[in-house]
Amino acid sequence: MLNDKLRPQTNKFTAKIGEKIEINPNIVTLIGLFVSIFSGVMFASGNLVAGALFIIISGFFDIIDGAIARSQNRKTKFGGFLDSTCDRFADAAIIIGIIYSGYVDPILGALAIHASITVSYVRSRAEQEGIKCTIGIAERAERLLIIIIGSLIAALFGGSHNIMLFTILLLTVLSYITVFQRIHYVLMNLEN
Repeated sequence: MLNDKLRPQTNKFTAKIGEKIEINPNIVTLIGLFVSIFSGVMFASGNLVAGALFIIISGFFDIIDGAIARSQNRKTKFGGFLDSTCDRFADAAIIIGIIYSGYVDPILGALAIHASITVSYVRSRAEQEGIKCTIGIAERAERLLIIIIGSLIAALFGGSHNIMLFTILLLTVLSYITVFQRIHYVLMNLEN
């Protein structure tokens, strides 16, 4: 949802940046992954603000890698594959950090990871069937925004265990709703 609404507004800005940066977009993708892993490390150490900040920074790299590829005519199938794969590792690293910190139960954390990965898997599988499947209440941008907002609220107002528990529970529920929205969407499209 956020991607569809924000992408047209940000494309002009990111295209200008993409034209000026002389680096392989796959390297930018990998830098974004390492920043996400560092976000997970910050969460694991209990530093919610730094964890949220590094999610924001990794999001910048996640936007810029595609802008570089498009503006410099360096878009490849492998680049898209690498980007998607790194996003899954990044999502898991962030949630694992939150689990390790003790803010959430490992079972809930595992469900959050599963739900996040399944959202992307269903989209990928739908696209193999020729169906563009970007619908759903909690795509990756929304899931990361939930973690950022929850982390900052927990850091600012205290009660971090309850707030982070609610944050990951919300992320998990919305992710599974998205999975079922996508399954329904694919079913309707395949039957027609």
